[in-house]
Amino acid sequence: MGRYVTKRLLSALAVLFFVTLITFLVLSVIPGDQAVLSLGLDATSESIEALRSSMGLDRPFYVRYLEWLFSAITFDFGTSAVYGESVTSLIASRIPVTFSLTLFSIAVATVISALLGLFAALSRGKGADGIIRTAVMITSSLPSFWISLLALIFFCGHLGWFPVNGYISPAEGFAGFLRSITLPSFILAVGELALMTRMFRSSLVRSLSEDYMMACEVKGLSRARALFHYAGRSAIIAPITLIGNQAAKLFGGTVIVETVFSLPGIGRLLLVAVEQRDTALLQGVVLFITFMVVLMNLLTDIAVAAADPMIRLGEEGGR
Repeated sequence: MGRYVTKRLLSALAVLFFVTLITFLVLSVIPGDQAVLSLGLDATSESIEALRSSMGLDRPFYVRYLEWLFSAITFDFGTSAVYGESVTSLIASRIPVTFSLTLFSIAVATVISALLGLFAALSRGKGADGIIRTAVMITSSLPSFWISLLALIFFCGHLGWFPVNGYISPAEGFAGFLRSITLPSFILAVGELALMTRMFRSSLVRSLSEDYMMACEVKGLSRARALFHYAGRSAIIAPITLIGNQAAKLFGGTVIVETVFSLPGIGRLLLVAVEQRDTALLQGVVLFITFMVVLMNLLTDIAVAAADPMIRLGEEGGR
């Protein structure tokens, strides 16, 4: 297991390195001068050159990249030109919002998808199976911004069940926190239902058709015990991988929902960085999102290997 984790960890570090290099390179060659954006078009050429020199923009690319990389290793991403604050503190203050959204939405999507997938697998080939697959496909095809606006109007404006916008931290009141995070989380979960339900269904259908299920019936085991103790354990490998991948995707894909509900999360911070071309902030946010995606994928690989030893033994044997 140690060799497997070490191999995955080295791969994750390589991915992070190449992402930082590509991000820094792209932001260096795209049109627009950071000094001009900071001083405005009416600034004199002397003041622009002076600011470029103070920002280090007149130095070679590799020098600027290595300096930024070593600073990033110590969690120093520079200062945001828009907010005038440390990029690290800006990211840290918004982690709880996006983390809460991701955790709640993936939990809701997992529970609903598992139940729907189980019912569809047990009803394979029947009307209920087709209805479930069609329903989750339709709901997942709806644009998230459209669902967000409808939910905002109906549940927040008409019924008043949830706050119209803003985020309430758990320290300010757990009930208020749940009200502020529930509706956006459900909207994010809706977009994951189709893929996750299909995965749960196909895994369960495959497990239910295995010979050991017939052996369970011969031994007189109850249907529920055979289903959850044997079929469920065998069918959980593929869903674990998918859940981890979807959680990683959600962490960097909350821009629309955070914008509609005015939630101060990582996605909204990324949008501000792109709109204002805040290079330091954009580099820091992209690196942080990449780190979280790589970390979640790494944890998913470890979880899958722990659940199915044949996976890690196969990779270690193929060295």
